[in-house]
Amino acid sequence: MKKMMLVLVVLLLAAGLVSCSSEYDGDYVTENYGIPRTGETDPGDSYEEIVENDFVSATETPLSMFSVDANTASYSTIRNAINHDLSINPNQVRIEEMVNYFSYDLPEPEPGKPLSISTWVTPTPWNEDTYLLSIGLKAEEVILTDVRNNLVFLLDVSGSMDQPNKLGLMKEAFSLLIDSLHEDDTVSIVVYAGNDAILLEGAYGLEKTRIRNIINDLQAAGSTAGADGIRTAYNIASEYFIEGGNNRVILATDGDFNVGITNIDDLEDFIGERRETGIYLSVLGFGYGNYKDDRLENLSSAGNGNYAYIDSILEAKKVLVEEIGGTLNTVARDVKAQVEFNGEFVDTYRLLGYENKLLTIDEWNEESTDAGEIGSGHSIMVTYEIQMKEGFVETPDDHLFTVRIRYKSPTVGEDDVMELTKSHAATISDELTDDIRFTSAVIEFALILRDSLYKGNASLIAVIERLTNMPSVYLDPYKEEFLNLVDFYTSTVHFMEDNE
Repeated sequence: MKKMMLVLVVLLLAAGLVSCSSEYDGDYVTENYGIPRTGETDPGDSYEEIVENDFVSATETPLSMFSVDANTASYSTIRNAINHDLSINPNQVRIEEMVNYFSYDLPEPEPGKPLSISTWVTPTPWNEDTYLLSIGLKAEEVILTDVRNNLVFLLDVSGSMDQPNKLGLMKEAFSLLIDSLHEDDTVSIVVYAGNDAILLEGAYGLEKTRIRNIINDLQAAGSTAGADGIRTAYNIASEYFIEGGNNRVILATDGDFNVGITNIDDLEDFIGERRETGIYLSVLGFGYGNYKDDRLENLSSAGNGNYAYIDSILEAKKVLVEEIGGTLNTVARDVKAQVEFNGEFVDTYRLLGYENKLLTIDEWNEESTDAGEIGSGHSIMVTYEIQMKEGFVETPDDHLFTVRIRYKSPTVGEDDVMELTKSHAATISDELTDDIRFTSAVIEFALILRDSLYKGNASLIAVIERLTNMPSVYLDPYKEEFLNLVDFYTSTVHFMEDNE
């Protein structure tokens, strides 16, 4: 009885905290695609294992290095799971992709530079003994009319895609992309099931009706010869290659390859060889139930592309319309970050996320190391949790840490490594910007979802309260949707499970 009363009090508190926000309206619930609410997850879904980063001594190991990209799939797979009462796999929770799903108000790069760097150190909301070190990267905006696109749509029409939330949603998503085409873009369509087939080759973007009709007529059946389709798509992209243009294969699939090259390492090697020709790979994931997130994330990384998960037509609009510049146009290639901590002030540090993107000092120094890509207009937030030395005193003339960003031109063949550097004075700010407050809320929610060993005093109620008290959240539909999603999870899922 006492437990029931406690649950009731918590639910009432949660409702009160979000009373000034709009009621959760299910904008991202894909009910039109026939997805049942099951309370379970499919054992066939697969995610790469994540071993959370531990605290590291700044004196013994002052350098922290990792690959940087702008993938967002983790957040939308989690949103899909919450909306449909599916269990969340801890390996599904990639903090960096949750944070980087959203846009942030960061300074624009200086003329001639593709990226800018900003830094902050602020108190940690869930641990009174540590601080959050936040690093913001902002990519320059590319004027889309200045860049021609050579696009190959590589579409999975195998039997595993025969679901409304897979092939049905994929058709609607690509219809939106078709609307975004320029008249002089080049478009080809390759499909694969038991075999691959070329349905359209070298058409112009102005032929929108023809392209859309081919997409709308697709049907799903058969096994999954994904590797054959990938080969064919790259061959066509090579045939219509545009010098100085954006040459890209866009793969749409649930990741279930079972014919041809099925070994992920072989597929990555094949795609990695082709990226050296200047043809990149973007991956769009669909559906759940035998969904291969780990495979799709690795393929997009090997192909110098980005990876997004489409769980609704609104997500398709975000990725393929609103953020099409960042989706298609790379401004910095093989982006690597190095943070050097000053052991005089910093005792220990812990990188939040990026567990599967860590680099060694040799990989940092090696120019040929494959790292992440950042697209036009992307904003990236990187966060560390740091513990200061006992007796720490702020000294503006000294530095807590130095950030170095290495990258290459997006043009293949121009492999000179460029570097940006920024140092942060040994000062801490108690005045949190909305960007820092929001990213800390996303991270705190992620730590709770993972049931992290490092979650400290993390609280769903604290997350909701922080978001509710930020007026800027209500000016951004995606940030407001996040607030509503946390509230929905808090009231509908989390505490109901506790009460079972």
